[in-house]
Amino acid sequence: MSSRTGGRTRHAVVGTGARAEMFVRALVRDHADTAELVAFADVNQARMDAHNRWLGELGHAPVPTYRADEFAAMLAKERVDTVLVTTVDATHDEYIVAALHAGCDVVSEKPMTVDAPRCRRILDAVAETGRHVTVAFNYRYNPLHEQLRRLLADGAVGEIGSVHFEWLLDVRHGADYFRRWHRDKANSGGLMVHKASHHFDLVNWWLDATPVEVYAAGRLFFYGDAGRRHGYARDYARAHDAPAAADDPFALRMAEHPRLRELYLDAEAEDGYHRDQNVFAPGVTIEDDMAVLARYSTGATMTYHLTAYAPWEGYRVMVNGSRGRLELEVVESEFVSPQAAGALKGAALHGTEAAAEGGSATLTLRPYWQPPQRIEVEGYTRQGHGGADARMTQVLFGGATDPLHRAATARDGALALLTGLAANRSFETGQAVRVADLLSLP
Repeated sequence: MSSRTGGRTRHAVVGTGARAEMFVRALVRDHADTAELVAFADVNQARMDAHNRWLGELGHAPVPTYRADEFAAMLAKERVDTVLVTTVDATHDEYIVAALHAGCDVVSEKPMTVDAPRCRRILDAVAETGRHVTVAFNYRYNPLHEQLRRLLADGAVGEIGSVHFEWLLDVRHGADYFRRWHRDKANSGGLMVHKASHHFDLVNWWLDATPVEVYAAGRLFFYGDAGRRHGYARDYARAHDAPAAADDPFALRMAEHPRLRELYLDAEAEDGYHRDQNVFAPGVTIEDDMAVLARYSTGATMTYHLTAYAPWEGYRVMVNGSRGRLELEVVESEFVSPQAAGALKGAALHGTEAAAEGGSATLTLRPYWQPPQRIEVEGYTRQGHGGADARMTQVLFGGATDPLHRAATARDGALALLTGLAANRSFETGQAVRVADLLSLP
């Protein structure tokens, strides 16, 4: 149904929130010789209009806009080759399946979807249509993570016995998941799906393995109603125009951020969505402190912990093997300054800038019988998710070669999702969960 213009792939974006901006900017600024942006679709016209205004800042003409219920008509009229799906997580499958059956390929923001039935719909549509779904696991493209993959594949630590993975979201970035639609597990699958799918995908990729069994424990310890117990709660529903939010370091002040004002505050009249909800208000159904023990098809195990209320942001990965140990530590921000506490990560849209409070990254190989070896990694930057965003869009839109097989398939998306779903099930039952009992994959 689609046709290319001058050899360029025709792309449409459905879901024009903040996450769409990185993809749009890459399409029109960095890869205009190989890719073309031809349309937006969204439930909110004001957000699409904002993106069209920003296109003007990049020297690009506005593109046609379509309401979400006009999605199928848009695909046909604009002769779309590839759809970029950046909507609310729980709606990904609607657009992915419709696009595949219309003859389009799909690039989906992670997570691919939020539950097993939706995942099965996507996998079935891929099999039925022969079209492709690529999940935007940009962390695969981080130079540090690429180097870790190479070292493990080359046998730097021998046979892998276990992985320990700790991820810390600070009280700026972590809090943001509790202000917006992510706070409802029905929308996001919780942080085990929305956030940790990044990390579970990395482990699958690093180990070249699939998850078999998961045991987990998680709770809402810090945000939501727990905030009263810890003395942080303020009495307001959302921050805008709320006197009680004036001195709250957890309040997001959208009026002070032009991009957020345009995308959300000025768009509220159309759909009533509040981007700046009180992180301690009732209604939070996701966890903020989660521990996971997973067993993989190779016999290796992973211990994983995600904390969403830490004083600093970053992560540690330790891989133990028969010939030594590999350690990665990344400090994305050493602390959260009071001035930046109520802003977004990088005081801008997520992931586009580095945080202002310092940081570092070290990769260390510790072989048996030898001194530790510091591994220097070229290409790592503290902006754009460690340089991953630009490297990912070079593959997605620019046709760059991909010898490390970083482009994640629908099956990869399913495997990352299943670890998180098994963890959620284990939260509920207190029992270990076999991944195959949730969804069987070939």
